[in-house]
Amino acid sequence: MEYVWLKNHILPKSDAYVHFDDRGYYFGDGIYEVIRIYNHQPFLLDAHMERFARSAHELDMPLPYSLSSIKDKTKELITKNDINNGYVYIQMTRGEQPRDHLYSRDITPVMTGFTKKREDGSTQKEGISLWTTKDIRWLRCDIKTINLLGNVMAKRQAEDHACQEALLHRDGIVTEGSSSNIFMVKRGVLYTHPANHYILNGITRQYTIAQAKQLDICVNETAFSLEQLQEADEVFATSTSLEVTPVHQIKGDIDMKIKTGPVTEQLQQGFSFSC
Repeated sequence: MEYVWLKNHILPKSDAYVHFDDRGYYFGDGIYEVIRIYNHQPFLLDAHMERFARSAHELDMPLPYSLSSIKDKTKELITKNDINNGYVYIQMTRGEQPRDHLYSRDITPVMTGFTKKREDGSTQKEGISLWTTKDIRWLRCDIKTINLLGNVMAKRQAEDHACQEALLHRDGIVTEGSSSNIFMVKRGVLYTHPANHYILNGITRQYTIAQAKQLDICVNETAFSLEQLQEADEVFATSTSLEVTPVHQIKGDIDMKIKTGPVTEQLQQGFSFSC
């Protein structure tokens, strides 16, 4: 039996129902986190919770429970579903209110969550292809909101061109992937877009940068263009699900093939957890 988290309860999925007037349903008015599970433990949980709280603050959305309680409930859900190697998804919408663009500050946010087992992870070894597309999302990409239509459409476009991920750019400047952060390596130096409102400051992005610095790899958080990307020695994507995944081909506005390089391989070792 699969269990889910609804409001302050862990219950069978078949018994969980979301209210028709939930603002997440009407407006995509909510936030979320996806957290990796290794050996039954949520990875980088504190960092995810800090970002969750920041997203809530930026959207004028009060937390219905303390961060400590949210952490405990997250762990309880993992234990209840006996997830050794997988993910836990937590979401909070602004709450239940008859449809109105103007939200009330008197409603209680609604927490939900579920878990998912990990697939084989062959992508990390085989690599992925990217399809370039214009980044036409709103200008608060730093907030991890459930309103993801721009990302969803970009991902669909990538799949339609036989690619696994979209490479987003604004006027030729690379921002991120539709569900990942993008890195390139040139002459041993690691480059990635700075953490501003144009991208989501991924938890795996942060972890990868920290790992790189520990390995004495020079990290330059600066914007780079599609033209500069064509000169890269290595390209990889990071996310909770991808970890560090090499990019072997980029198609669309540019056309290039890349091999997995030593920097990518070094950084992949930071995720060598046996489950």
